[in-house]
Amino acid sequence: MGSEVLAPKDGWAAYDKVTTGGANADASHVFTVTNKAELLKSLGGGNDNTPKIIYVKGTIDFNVDSNNKPIGPEYYADPAYDYNAYLEAYNPDVWGHDKEVFGPLEDARARSAQNQKQQIVVNIGSNTSIIGVSDDAKIIGGSFIMSGVENIIIRNIEFEAPVDFFPQWDPTDGDFGEWNSEYDNVTVTNSTHHVWIDHNKFTDGEHHDEDFGEVFGRTYQKHDGLLDVTNGADYVTISYNVLEDHDKTSLIGSSDSKKSDEGHLKVTIHHNYYKNLTQRLPRVRYGQVHVYNNYYEFNKESDYEFDYALGVGVNSKIYAENNYFDFDYDIDPGEIIKDWKGTSIYESGSFVNGKSSAKEVDLVVAFNQSHTVQLNENVGWEPSLFTRIDPTQAVPALVKAKAGTGKLK
Repeated sequence: MGSEVLAPKDGWAAYDKVTTGGANADASHVFTVTNKAELLKSLGGGNDNTPKIIYVKGTIDFNVDSNNKPIGPEYYADPAYDYNAYLEAYNPDVWGHDKEVFGPLEDARARSAQNQKQQIVVNIGSNTSIIGVSDDAKIIGGSFIMSGVENIIIRNIEFEAPVDFFPQWDPTDGDFGEWNSEYDNVTVTNSTHHVWIDHNKFTDGEHHDEDFGEVFGRTYQKHDGLLDVTNGADYVTISYNVLEDHDKTSLIGSSDSKKSDEGHLKVTIHHNYYKNLTQRLPRVRYGQVHVYNNYYEFNKESDYEFDYALGVGVNSKIYAENNYFDFDYDIDPGEIIKDWKGTSIYESGSFVNGKSSAKEVDLVVAFNQSHTVQLNENVGWEPSLFTRIDPTQAVPALVKAKAGTGKLK
């Protein structure tokens, strides 16, 4: 499996050249790792661009010390950090909503967060394949970053999202303020290109947002994104993954004002299983993003309430084909798309299955019928990098059978 490369025409990661990851590694650069220390050593600090194949065996937890013993917030906390004093100082009744928090208590929180960051953030160098062995390879609490690198493959691993032990209160975020956290599960950023993310599982695992409760009347949010592509990254294929139980799932393009992203953020998203997620499936700015043959499933009783699937952001160019949206309750299909200052999205072949019936729905027409903002389908491009687009009716069974870990032979 480690020597497998991306097939020709399999999405944007096949553009101009083959994404091979570490397939050309010599015998001295093939590793099997079973804990955090071994994984970090095999990556060479994230600066080693030598072709390498890393096989992940069993469960690797990132909140561990140098002896692989579990650690938590007490280990990371700065001596001056005091959670209760932080809440008292920045309570909106005292601090208000007009300015961001600052002062010694915020500085201590930031130092604590930096201590955690040093332990859980992993930089991945170019020409690397990270492959799960068997069907039980798992990474808990690690934040994988590909920054300014190229030619990376990640397959057959279950990722449990990092928990930020020291979220920051921002009283200026929205009308009521919000708790904001760091640490995406996997980030492709800073002009990284030719990345294939395939047959993995991404989830909040045992730590659901509702378990964190509310502080100042807002969710004490300890999660960020699951799988984000930002800052000029390019030529990414995301295929046959399961993404489950999370809020802010996939962001492509991180800022409305980052005009340098224009012409980049080319991503293909196909045959993924999106289950009980809230939003960003994906949310896009600037990029040419091909979204096809994905299966979206939402249950009314889930801990994660559905908000929207396809986010149309500034200058985004989503080309969506033959996706299946399965709800166990009735929903206005006009809410599947959400406008985030965008103007265009091409969409065809979508099926929406509510409590009463399944039928083909023109999602753009449905959106325009229920919103003042009107979207058009003039995205200015048409995908050519794909191997096969399956009939929408076949998508649920196909994706449930093939997506996620333990499916590769």
